[in-house]
Amino acid sequence: MKARIRFVLAVIAGLGLPAAATAAATGADTVRALKLFGDVFEKVKRDYVEDVDDEKLIEYAIQGMLSSLDPHSGYLDADRYREMQIQTRGEFGGLGIEVTMENGLVKVVAPIDDTPAARAGIRAGDLISHIDGEPVMGLTLNEAVQKMRGPVGTKIKLRILRRGVEKPIDVELTRAVIRISPVRARLEGDVAYVRVTTFNERAADELEEAVARLRRESGDELVGLVLDLRNNPGGLLEQAIAVADAFLEEGEIVSTRGRRPDSMQRFNARPGDITDGLPMVVLINGGSASASEIVAGALQDHRRAVVMGTRSFGKGSVQTIIPIPGHGALRLTTARYYTPSGRSIQALGIEPDIVVHQAEVKPLLEEETGRREADLRNRLENDSPVDPETGRRVEEEEPLDVRDYQLARAVDLLRGLALMEARGGG
Repeated sequence: MKARIRFVLAVIAGLGLPAAATAAATGADTVRALKLFGDVFEKVKRDYVEDVDDEKLIEYAIQGMLSSLDPHSGYLDADRYREMQIQTRGEFGGLGIEVTMENGLVKVVAPIDDTPAARAGIRAGDLISHIDGEPVMGLTLNEAVQKMRGPVGTKIKLRILRRGVEKPIDVELTRAVIRISPVRARLEGDVAYVRVTTFNERAADELEEAVARLRRESGDELVGLVLDLRNNPGGLLEQAIAVADAFLEEGEIVSTRGRRPDSMQRFNARPGDITDGLPMVVLINGGSASASEIVAGALQDHRRAVVMGTRSFGKGSVQTIIPIPGHGALRLTTARYYTPSGRSIQALGIEPDIVVHQAEVKPLLEEETGRREADLRNRLENDSPVDPETGRRVEEEEPLDVRDYQLARAVDLLRGLALMEARGGG
């Protein structure tokens, strides 16, 4: 076994051995490093307290090498590679959170709508310190993610650390098959509201369908569109480009630059705007990452939309999936991406044009001495039906300010722009 391993390592080192004298020194250093790896491998095989499978040991070594480069590079074994492929198609098993590592803990980038994580109240920015009672500290991101995965229907306990909350929060979730429809849309009066939750393979197509439907429902009387990318953790680069392209007539959408010449690419918009130039607001927050930032940055740089909310996550790197035949795949960071104006948002994020923090709006209490019709004796009762769950009259709707303060400000801005345009046109 020892001779075979050394032979393989020597062959691997020899394949990349440069001819130049200076490069030969580097090649010799590589051979020494590979010999060190072989020696450690043999000692683990011989002296570790339990027998270790050769293939698993090699996979762990590869994973350690990749995960030490940056938080987003890693090795996907065959099972996880299949899961990744399923996820990009919009269906996967798990809790429904996009995560990264921060100071040794798992940080929630964003919970995905209508998943166990979202229903349990997990928020962007939460730190996961324990999984089923075991500390996360000391685990790699992939190890932590693996522990959070499991058979559908099984339960898992997470301990959450949340900024502004002194005591840890313990939550129990039930793993589920998560099917994601990446686009949700509705009318807010005369404003189209379109939320993109993730950039999977269906995102751009569903976006176009949703916008067309809302225009029909409104009788083509829309005054603007809100594109909600809050808590959208990203996804496929090609889908981010397609979504941005849907609102742009021309110009660069994003460029990528890396070490290799073929990693330097520019992606440009094609003629055609699915809204015919309607005013737009893009909503972002700290959970908007990667592909979301590409879209927000492109629309902001082209002055196609007003970006509103809070600073985005700041993931400005491109990961390439490199399949390894007969095994899994490498997820390797190969480039940085740049907005049309040349900005890199890596570790900085997109700064909104208008900063609006999410707020909880409560109506002022009425004066205790005030009297209303409901206080009068022998009053007539309201004959409208009551929703048994909320206690409200069915025609009553909670004000948008109360439901979503940031969205309310976006809608106000679009209506204000429409009003100014109408007055200017008169």
